Amino acid sequence: MATYDELQPGDSASFSKTISEGDIYLFAGITGDFNPAHVNAPEAARGMFKQRIAHGMLTGSFISTVIAMKLPGPGTIYVGQDLQFRAPVFIGDTVTATVECTEKLDQRKWVKFKTTVTNQDGKVVVAGVATVIPPAS
Repeated sequence: MATYDELQPGDSASFSKTISEGDIYLFAGITGDFNPAHVNAPEAARGMFKQRIAHGMLTGSFISTVIAMKLPGPGTIYVGQDLQFRAPVFIGDTVTATVECTEKLDQRKWVKFKTTVTNQDGKVVVAGVATVIPPAS
């Protein structure tokens, strides 16, 4: 865990996960997003990616894992997230979510993080900026 005072621009942390078919079905069940692009192999084969893809929000959610569990860590409150979905994530891909402290907002004691998710080939699949309230000192 890192408090506002402990955080410095450049501090970073990551989390990696290999996406399974089960992850996609569980996410669909939790969210109600049963888009055929995610859960219907024959239909997805006719789509633009020619196979099923993970939900963008599933992929983006690993940013929350880093923020909540690593940096700043437990007690952090998420107040904003800008996401750009840049490339598909397929079953079997290993994604790594990374957050990097870029700015401390002294007036409110909030922090901005550059947020990036890459696949096993280093390709950026999700990019954005998070704003959080780190744990109190």
